[in-house]
Amino acid sequence: MTREERKARFKEIDVYPVTCERLSGGRSNLEVLEAVIRGGARIIQLREKEYSKKDLYRLALTFREISAAAGMLLMINDHLDLALAVGADGVHLGQDDLPLTAARRLAPALLIGVSTHSLEQALEAEREGADYVNIGPIFATATKVGVGHPLGPEAVATIGPRLSIPFTVMGGIGSGNLDQVLARGAHRIAMVTAITQAPDIAEEVRLFRERIRSYVA
Repeated sequence: MTREERKARFKEIDVYPVTCERLSGGRSNLEVLEAVIRGGARIIQLREKEYSKKDLYRLALTFREISAAAGMLLMINDHLDLALAVGADGVHLGQDDLPLTAARRLAPALLIGVSTHSLEQALEAEREGADYVNIGPIFATATKVGVGHPLGPEAVATIGPRLSIPFTVMGGIGSGNLDQVLARGAHRIAMVTAITQAPDIAEEVRLFRERIRSYVA
């Protein structure tokens, strides 16, 4: 796919599942992938901090094969080299990862997303050519450390309207507070534990998708 084709498909997503095997209730990353596909998710981000690079590469190859067969976008967390090596659709970069401008030179056809924790960071990422930004953490979360205090749901209403590119929101979002971010204009919700720790992952993804799409509609 071209970058433009990938961007068009990204605009159609709602739930944005992110993996973390340690927080998946004893299930493997592949089991989580297969479950979110059954639930109808259109994107998956492979995020695994505890694998060696070699093992992560092998896992990413399998993720690419399965996600491609399902017509799903595959994003790789942090590692542009892995994203390129396995033919992923994009890479998601943190504030301490490879600078966006360097990543774009190396991967002109890939989607590049950037984690941002303030309006200033979000606008900078947009200026530098990000295809989307993530805003967060919105609520307190155990999956993100060293990023400061939660921004609160009001950050969605403050930052979102200032952007001309799509954005996702992340950080402690679950069934009980989902409406707080939807009400402030979020359409694409990135989640780790709300999905990976659900007793029935596929059903949870279906329910989240229904709520997001009905609210947006």
